[in-house]
Amino acid sequence: MPEPQIERVEAAEIGERMERALLPSGLMVQVLPKPGFAKKYGTFATRYGGLDSSFWVPGESERTDVPDGIAHFLEHQLFAEEEGDAMDRFSRLGAGSNAFTTHTSTTYLFSATERFEEALAILLDFVQHPYFTEAGVRKESGIILQEIRMYQDDPRWRIDFNLRQALYVRHPFRLDVAGTPESIRRITRDLLERCYRTFYHPSNMVLTVVGDVEPRRVVEQVAEDQARRGVGPQPPIRRFRPEEPDRIERRRVEARMPVARPWVAVGFKERGGLAEGVAAVRRDLATSLLLELIFGRGSDFYAEAYEEGLIDGSFGAGYNGDEDFGLSVVEGESDEPERLVERVLEVVERARRGGVDARRFEALRKKLLGGLVAELDSPESLAFLANEAYFHGHTLFDTFAVARDLSLGEVEERLRSHLDPAFHAVSLILPEG
Repeated sequence: MPEPQIERVEAAEIGERMERALLPSGLMVQVLPKPGFAKKYGTFATRYGGLDSSFWVPGESERTDVPDGIAHFLEHQLFAEEEGDAMDRFSRLGAGSNAFTTHTSTTYLFSATERFEEALAILLDFVQHPYFTEAGVRKESGIILQEIRMYQDDPRWRIDFNLRQALYVRHPFRLDVAGTPESIRRITRDLLERCYRTFYHPSNMVLTVVGDVEPRRVVEQVAEDQARRGVGPQPPIRRFRPEEPDRIERRRVEARMPVARPWVAVGFKERGGLAEGVAAVRRDLATSLLLELIFGRGSDFYAEAYEEGLIDGSFGAGYNGDEDFGLSVVEGESDEPERLVERVLEVVERARRGGVDARRFEALRKKLLGGLVAELDSPESLAFLANEAYFHGHTLFDTFAVARDLSLGEVEERLRSHLDPAFHAVSLILPEG
């Protein structure tokens, strides 16, 4: 086996480095050494999530359409083994393990303070050695159906889901990652195997390790594993997305649930040509900074609304976006939901007319950069940032570089182009009765 060629990516200004190697199988291995850290953290991620229900298998001309929720179903199913459960194997080493699925990716992870190489071997093994049986699929289907019912009874889940349904017309971002009871019942062993073969190919994956480890040894261990499997790279996967109209589906959606107080969410839909790579990093950071300027705890709005009792500590604002979707959400509990919606829209309109305060912008930019630097001490955060950066064609260090030179002009451009009242919707959860 030829020796892996390891590339070093450095961010000298923050004292960090990453060693990485692209293996012949197509798998990218990234190692962020953290000398002195007790915890070692490993993730194995695939660029495959809740959005990916329509795609072309490499080498096939016919499009494949599968039930919603199948990526999340696969996440659950992969832990099943012929003799037990992968989580049990991690537990016997004293390691913790978990997994999660988003709209765009699925990540398997473990954390360990000792016996790291054994834990990494388990991660590589169970993710690349699926065990699907008809009985196992039926059992997992029942578990996921219970999970879906639990989500549907959660006001926070419901208000977010309803808001995406209101803002998006056709894009699968409007759907739930876990699917629906009807779609889950249509998932079969054959469909799981087909999706696994397509999206769990090493060329569509990244393995990231953070901790007090020797990068070359990690790369060599993974390279030996890949060589044993004899897998070569595959062509890129083509994914289908329906064309999203330049409008929202509806302005307002309400639901009644057993809550003590109303919950309010005001969302703004991303529109137009969306960004990729480092440009997407600039967009995401500029939008997050904009929302903090207008609605954050140091804003005039927050101080006034809190003093009036219009909002409480549940209030906040955030941005969630990817290459072909995005939305900003302003939300919280309020005894006066209609007045809160009115005030949020007034604040946005006032900012669009008058801009944002330059001095507060600079203070918050430095705070944003400080928060990113603080994440360097979190192996979990570093691994997730590194995975997402790889999937989007850059490195996590680009995020720090963007935060350093983000400009007021970029933030104000996002204010004009993104926080457009014509592309807002309101989601309300109201008490029953």
